[in-house]
Amino acid sequence: MAVKQKTVWYCNECGHKQMKWLGQCPQCAKWNTFHEEVEFAGTNVRFEAQPLPNKPMRLKDVSQVETPRISTHIQEFDRLIGGGIVPGSLTLVGGDPGIGKSTLLLQLANTLAMQGLIILYICGEESVEQTSMRAKRLGIETDNLFLLNETNFSAIKTQIDQVNPDALIVDSIQIVYKSEITSAPGSVSQVRETTTEFMHIAKGRRIATFLIGHVTKSGEIAGPRVLEHLVDTVLYFEGDKQQNYRMIRVVKNRFGPTDEIAVFQMTAAGLTQVPNPSQIFLEERTKGRVGTVVIPTIEGTRPILIEVQALVTETVFSTPSRRCTGLDQNRLALLLAVLEKRMRYQLFKCDVFVSIAGGIRVTEPGLDLGVLLAVASSMRNRVIDTETVVIGEVGLGGEIRTIPRVDSRIKEALQMGFTRCVIPKRNLKGVSDEIRQKVSLVGVEFVEEAVNALIT
Repeated sequence: MAVKQKTVWYCNECGHKQMKWLGQCPQCAKWNTFHEEVEFAGTNVRFEAQPLPNKPMRLKDVSQVETPRISTHIQEFDRLIGGGIVPGSLTLVGGDPGIGKSTLLLQLANTLAMQGLIILYICGEESVEQTSMRAKRLGIETDNLFLLNETNFSAIKTQIDQVNPDALIVDSIQIVYKSEITSAPGSVSQVRETTTEFMHIAKGRRIATFLIGHVTKSGEIAGPRVLEHLVDTVLYFEGDKQQNYRMIRVVKNRFGPTDEIAVFQMTAAGLTQVPNPSQIFLEERTKGRVGTVVIPTIEGTRPILIEVQALVTETVFSTPSRRCTGLDQNRLALLLAVLEKRMRYQLFKCDVFVSIAGGIRVTEPGLDLGVLLAVASSMRNRVIDTETVVIGEVGLGGEIRTIPRVDSRIKEALQMGFTRCVIPKRNLKGVSDEIRQKVSLVGVEFVEEAVNALIT
């Protein structure tokens, strides 16, 4: 008898199932996200028998023992994830192809294996020989690292039972499939079910598990959004592949702070940590140039100095260009409108280009005043003092709003040799006396004051 088949539609964002295509998902309200898959009648996914459910506990009766962690001996990575790897955690690592995901996890596997832990590396996209060649190039030689070239989940689970590893690395989750599910590997149902199975293995056996995820053209991890909800930690690789520096950003972390970043440098021997990112981002800075401003920004718990560059040129076209790299384009349009309104700059006749040097992307509002002054410097063709840093959020009325953690920002600027700092006027009262004695502080309340103080 022929097996009946039917066509169903899954949402790529949330995994919602529909019997027909819809333009908008009724579950997550996203447009054009439904993906067609084929299901066969009578082939339901079988789940193993569940043990007896746990009994509810009073909050005060729950043990407050601190979560144990495994140090990777890579200080930047340990700081990034909150102090070390938690046994039984499930971590998703995403990034563009060739940016260094597999390289980093091989280095982590080596540091863990050197501590006597057993590591199982599932190299589904490469052969064992290819992965071994990369390991030798990185100088990895250990007896505790096992390589397995397999994509069938049942076969992987069998090897996990035999090896009983302390850490598991899956490269990548989009290539692993369950034979009980009829859709192709990488589909919504396959990614959701295999990730759920790895989550049960990680939690049930306390195996620290790392999943490498593919990304789409827009930079998001391929697969349903539920994939990021299932895992404990989500790490994103950022940075241009043409440059040697890579930024790893924590988007989600159940065991530590979020929005933390760590900077690594890609070398022939793998990824090496950069303990002082401010020095890296400013090492190619040219002093005495118009349109450049240094801004102390906060990424997670760390202050980092970045350089913002702006170029304003007259245009011959009716519609001027507004291009930016490393910051939100809508935010740039807002700042240009404030500059036109408050300072009467005729930017509607000019093309404006703004870039953050080093390839880092910043979203915090403390960047506003520095971007605005960089544009004004290029517009007026006046150089801003090279020993000055600028911090502040700009409102629609041209007011300079307060920013958090001003002391940490100023201390980082002092360590890099800066002697003057322009900050919101309301932040002056929050600066300690110790810092006041080491740096010249300029408090500004409106955009006009900041422009007049730095651009003459």
